[in-house]
Amino acid sequence: MTEELNFSAEVQRDIFGRHDRYIRKIEKNLGISVVARDGVVRVSGEEHHVNAAVSILNQLAGLSGKGSPIEDQKVDYALEMKEEAPPNMLLAMDEDTICHTINGRPVKPKTIGQKKYIDAIRHNLIVFANGPAGTGKTFLAMAMAITAFQNKEVERIIMTRPAIEAGEKLGFLPGDLQSKVDPYLRPLYDALYLIMGAENFKANMEKGLIEVAPLAYMRGRTLDNAYIILDEAQNTTPEQMKMFLTRFGFGSHAIITGDATQKDLDPGKRSGLDVAMKVLRGVEGISFCQLTSHDVVRHPLVQRIVKAYEDYERGNTEHRSGNRKKA
Repeated sequence: MTEELNFSAEVQRDIFGRHDRYIRKIEKNLGISVVARDGVVRVSGEEHHVNAAVSILNQLAGLSGKGSPIEDQKVDYALEMKEEAPPNMLLAMDEDTICHTINGRPVKPKTIGQKKYIDAIRHNLIVFANGPAGTGKTFLAMAMAITAFQNKEVERIIMTRPAIEAGEKLGFLPGDLQSKVDPYLRPLYDALYLIMGAENFKANMEKGLIEVAPLAYMRGRTLDNAYIILDEAQNTTPEQMKMFLTRFGFGSHAIITGDATQKDLDPGKRSGLDVAMKVLRGVEGISFCQLTSHDVVRHPLVQRIVKAYEDYERGNTEHRSGNRKKA
């Protein structure tokens, strides 16, 4: 089967990529042939694969026509999700701009899971996001918080993490208390600097409008008109998680992010994230988002690493389940 597509020379240049690297990826993945001649792009191969290629190429052409950059991540994701993606997936995500970084780069969801995550935040007061590293849980939460703050939808941003001691005791680290806890909060600072800018962030922090603190500092407070982000929630205890959730006040939003597969708690201790995901399901106003290896937007090798661990954990779970049945 052969399909012909008419794209301008500029659009063809964008969707083919430098040294035709995007087209080569599509050809290799789908087992088809793509040839551009006399302003016409011809796609040849088995019907099912040709249809998938045509859909992807039309979406990439749509991005090019809007002036949106075509990147390896977008091409890789379109190929990975070709069987289950909704129509015009890339275009729908590209239209959802959350905010812009200090350098003017738009912040947008890059996967279906990220799009559902953002929509959940928009429509719920409390959102739990569970997923592996590289899925944008913290960064997108920060983007939504900063956007709400800049639009004066909330009066302040509060970000917190449990200060779990992973191999080193806090008391042996040099400096005052702030110096001791800063390493645990660094990822939150990084996102703030990128989106808000260091000077703007520091000015708002000095005014008390932005607060970054260990989770222990939340006890005894009621947080009204605030965007509250709890990061690394898998390292909370059930008691800490309950304490945090009951800080929630009028006019506030809360986002709880974590990776249930990467706990630093002592062996035998239950995770507050695990318990909350069981206890609070079905509670109105609370949404749960599960991100997976499909939503990893870091280097492709990170996605393969996450996928390998997911398969390994799944295999161990099935093995344990089989042993229990035999017993």
